Amino acid sequence: MKPKILITYRIPKEGIRELEEKFDVVYPEKEEFSPADIEELIVDCDAVLSVFIRPINAELIARAPKLKIIANFGVGYNNIDVAEATRRGIAVCNTPNAVTEPTAEMALGLMLAVMRRIADTDRSLRTNPDFQWGMMRNLGFGLTGKTLGIIGMGRIGRALARRAVASGMKIIYNNRNRLDESLEKPLKATYVSMDELLERSDVISVNTPLTEETHHLLGEKEMQKMKNGVFVVNTARGPVIDEKMLVKYLRNGKIAGAGLDVFEEEPKITQELFDMENVVLTPHNATGTIETRIETAREASQNIIGFFSGRKDISIVNLEIFA
Repeated sequence: MKPKILITYRIPKEGIRELEEKFDVVYPEKEEFSPADIEELIVDCDAVLSVFIRPINAELIARAPKLKIIANFGVGYNNIDVAEATRRGIAVCNTPNAVTEPTAEMALGLMLAVMRRIADTDRSLRTNPDFQWGMMRNLGFGLTGKTLGIIGMGRIGRALARRAVASGMKIIYNNRNRLDESLEKPLKATYVSMDELLERSDVISVNTPLTEETHHLLGEKEMQKMKNGVFVVNTARGPVIDEKMLVKYLRNGKIAGAGLDVFEEEPKITQELFDMENVVLTPHNATGTIETRIETAREASQNIIGFFSGRKDISIVNLEIFA
C-alpha cells in the first residue's frame, strides 16, 4: 500500500502533482480541514503536510502511531511540537528555499513604505479632502546612506542585505555565528554585537526564527539602546518583538516608524498600532505571491518524497532522530 499523506490546507495543486502520483494523498475539498477533521484523519497517516494556522501539537502526534514525517509549508515551524516529534522519531521538515526571496522583498517593501511614507500619504490622499500638498510637506526618509542592522543573517537576512546594498545602504548584522568572509564581502556586511547594532542602526530588520532564546529579543531594554528615530521592520515572527513596548516607543518617538508583517498574538493586533500613521501593517503575507505558494508546495512535497526515498539531504530540522 502507498503511504498516506494528509494535507491540512488547500495548497496549490501545481506543487503537489508528483506527490499525488506517488502517494495516497488526503486533500481538503474545502479551504482546509477543521481541527476535528485532522484529529480523525491523522490516525492512519504516514505523513502530514502542515500549514502554520493548524498546529501539530503533542496530542495530535500521539494520535498518529504511523506518522514518520511532518513537512511544514513554510520556513518557520513553531506551529509543530518538534520536541515531541523528535522523541517519537518523527522527522520535521521546513521549506527555506521557496520563502527566501519573497520575504526579503517584503522586508524591503515595508522599509520603503514606512520610511518614504507611501502607505501614510496614500491613505491621506484617498480619505482627506483637505490634504495639503507642498515641497516641504509629507517628507519621509531615504534609504541611501542609512545603516541597516539585520538581526539574523540566514538566507532571508542575506537576501535582504543584497537588496539593501543595491539601495545604497550600509549593512551591519548580528547572528548566532559570524558569517564566513566569503559571504560577508559581497554584501559589504560587518558583524557587530547586539548592543552595537541597536546603537548604530537607522533601520533594524528582524529576520530570526522564534525560539525560547529569541522570544522578546527586542524588549524595553533593547529599545532604550536604539538610536533615536530608528525604524523597525519585522517579517520573522511576532513574539520576537515585545509588541506593548513597541507601541510605547512608537508613541514617544524613540522609534520613528515600524513595518510589521507579523504580530505577537496574530491574527489579533494591538489596537494602538491601527491608530498610528507611522506604522505599516500587512497580514503575515511576506510569502504571499502565487509563485511562492506553488514553489513552497513543491518543496514541501519533495521533502516527503525524498524522505520516503531514504534521502537525508532534505530540509530536516531535527536531524537528531538519525543519531
